[in-house]
Amino acid sequence: MSLPFHVAIPARLGSTRLPRKPLRLLAGRPLIAHVAERALASGAREVVVATDDAEIAAAWRGLAVAVCMTRADHASGTDQLAEAAAARAWAANA
Repeated sequence: MSLPFHVAIPARLGSTRLPRKPLRLLAGRPLIAHVAERALASGAREVVVATDDAEIAAAWRGLAVAVCMTRADHASGTDQLAEAAAARAWAANA
């Protein structure tokens, strides 16, 4: 018996190492679509994209992936994930 789990994917367009990374095409599809597809296939209870950008949020309308809008001033994706987990009221053991 496996425990239920959530998947949160941090996504920022303003990355300094590779700007617009989530929307860059890989095999004709945005990179984040490949990541989300794998996350959905994992059996997660919920898949959430944590983003501070409306363009990324708009890419998920009508799909099985939730979007959590985060503040734009986070220093890292980990900070975005923490904000998303708090906003979704995910407990540390759920």
